[in-house]
Amino acid sequence: MNDSWWNRLTLSQLSAEQWERLCDGCGQCCLHVLEDEETGDFARTTVHCRYLDATACRCTDYVNRLRNVPSCVALTPTAAAQYDWLPPTCAYRLRAAELPLPDWHPLETGDPDSVHRAGISVRGRIISEEFVPEDHMEDYVLHWVEQGD
Repeated sequence: MNDSWWNRLTLSQLSAEQWERLCDGCGQCCLHVLEDEETGDFARTTVHCRYLDATACRCTDYVNRLRNVPSCVALTPTAAAQYDWLPPTCAYRLRAAELPLPDWHPLETGDPDSVHRAGISVRGRIISEEFVPEDHMEDYVLHWVEQGD
């Protein structure tokens, strides 16, 4: 296991800055998720929040995201183990399970574009919620990433 802080420290030991740096910039957490009310199963869609910069895969108003989008979830170290709706590649999920970050993660490579080159990010494969009627979301279920465990 890499001895870098991101693989050595537990989530509760991270500073606020370290917590934020764990994000790989994939943008998958900004995709709309559909949940089957009967089974509890979920499916991510290719429809993204209007505040996501689809090229940079970052929120355009991160500071105000919770006010702008009431359904936006503020990820926290204490609840990270419960984020099963996040992709299995998510650093928050991996570190909550005490697993190391993947080789392509920007903290491992020192390159913020490594997540895009690895094909993990949503760049070039998504559509803004501004162009998709809510009753058509199921037409946009994605199939290019694992849906979960």
